[in-house]
Amino acid sequence: MNLFFSLLAGVIFGVGLLVSGMANPAKVIGFLDITRVWDPSLAFVMGGAISVGFFAFRSVKRRTRSVCGGPLNLPTSKQIDKRLIGGAILFGIGWGLAGICPGPGLVLLGAGVAKGIVFVVAMVAGMLLFEQIENARAKRQAQ
Repeated sequence: MNLFFSLLAGVIFGVGLLVSGMANPAKVIGFLDITRVWDPSLAFVMGGAISVGFFAFRSVKRRTRSVCGGPLNLPTSKQIDKRLIGGAILFGIGWGLAGICPGPGLVLLGAGVAKGIVFVVAMVAGMLLFEQIENARAKRQAQ
């Protein structure tokens, strides 16, 4: 049952990305590039998403279990450090250059769009590289 709800949530999220234009790299770049012909329409999409997310997250914080009965794994850290800031900067640069972030990248991969395939391959390679660096770092700290 959990798998069904996970799939359903993913499909709804993916359809939302397609309908809103968030999966269209040209539209995203048009939103991010305020120096040329700026397209503010995605600001309304993001505002709506943030509003829904705000109230949904507040509701979830009052629960002890997920809707399907499993444990809730909410983040507890409130620390803002160099690694978080560096990751946010890398994310922003990548989003600005490609017009794709992870969610829309997966939608484009599923649609067979070449740019999405390249993005997801690069994203997975980055995750694997990060894991290798973290493992090496943990070994150094353990010594």
